[in-house]
Amino acid sequence: MISINLDRETETYLAEIITQENTTSEELLKKLIYQHWQTIKPCQTLAQRRGKHPDNLLQDADPDLSLRENRKKIIAEHIQNHYQKSK
Repeated sequence: MISINLDRETETYLAEIITQENTTSEELLKKLIYQHWQTIKPCQTLAQRRGKHPDNLLQDADPDLSLRENRKKIIAEHIQNHYQKSK
């Protein structure tokens, strides 16, 4: 349990927020603490937020696939092969 003393101005703000949000001061404080915690924790990659990389994501990938020109070449080849198969 937390007990805090607020000045009049802050109490007024709190009362307005609680009325507008139709919530309690406890719920509001929890929400604000969580939002602040989210801003200060280190950023995660999409894969980290989802749990991990898929097991077969880069299994057979070339080691230099991260180079843009190599990715563009592979994508172009894939599109060309797909186009030729659909003829």
